[in-house]
Amino acid sequence: MKYILKKILTLIIALLVISIIVFIAFSVLPADAAISKLGTDATPERIEALREQLGLNRPVLERYFWWLANAVRGNFGESFQYTGVSVTSLIASRLGNSALLSLISFVMVVVFSIPIGIFSAKRKSFLGRGAMTTVTQITMGIPSFFLGVLLTYLFSLVLHWFYIGRYTPPSENFLAACGYLVFPAIAIALPKIAMTVKFLATSIRSELHKDYVRTAYAKGNTRNGVFYGHVLKNSLVPVITFMGIIVAEIVAGSIIVEKVFSVPGIGTLLITAITNRDYPVVEAVVLLIAFFIIAINFVVDMIYQAVDPRVKL
Repeated sequence: MKYILKKILTLIIALLVISIIVFIAFSVLPADAAISKLGTDATPERIEALREQLGLNRPVLERYFWWLANAVRGNFGESFQYTGVSVTSLIASRLGNSALLSLISFVMVVVFSIPIGIFSAKRKSFLGRGAMTTVTQITMGIPSFFLGVLLTYLFSLVLHWFYIGRYTPPSENFLAACGYLVFPAIAIALPKIAMTVKFLATSIRSELHKDYVRTAYAKGNTRNGVFYGHVLKNSLVPVITFMGIIVAEIVAGSIIVEKVFSVPGIGTLLITAITNRDYPVVEAVVLLIAFFIIAINFVVDMIYQAVDPRVKL
């Protein structure tokens, strides 16, 4: 219980620090949200009037504390770009798309990385291990957005398996949404699969050389019995923590990939908001992403202790 309270306090402090950094960073930028909305042809009077309306003329600290007081109540204000539209409603309308994309990506990582990692760890020949290492290193080195461009060209422009911009929200057609999101999910998941395969294979090889393995063989256990009953179970313990990092990277990595595949998610909203100097949206989205990442790490710590009671949190 003490650990949980400590983690919750850490989460609150981290979010507070992130909110301060993001708010001040966008406040000191030379770009003007009023000019971005009205255009460079707007008169100085109109620009000044809009700045006053948006509260941009007030001191930074005053604006921050006013924003924070509303944010803790779930009110992140109104969008600068979309007049009369609340930031909360903008995020809510896109959150489901991003969540589904992240979920599909994570499922791909789990489904493919574990069997491939086991297969890689069992390779004893120098050639087999070298080939697996080469493939994983190459796959890890390719950025997700570049994979997205390649997949878009191959499956959209060449094979016509899907069409960019023709995304159907899950609320309208869940299967169609999943079918479209498979391709951006592949772009996100492939480097993460390679990373997990390498980590799992290394963990398995490390466990195979420990004393308990020789003891298990001495007691008459079969090769598969020792591997799946002892080695694999112990090898997966550190992988659980690593999976937490993978989930955080999936959430963060989907930002650019969503833009490449024209998925109307949180990432696309964030990039558009940054381009349009829509600071309330940027601040809320960054805070939301930070919350997810910190919360994921908390959940991973809980699972880690449940799987390995020897770990004291």
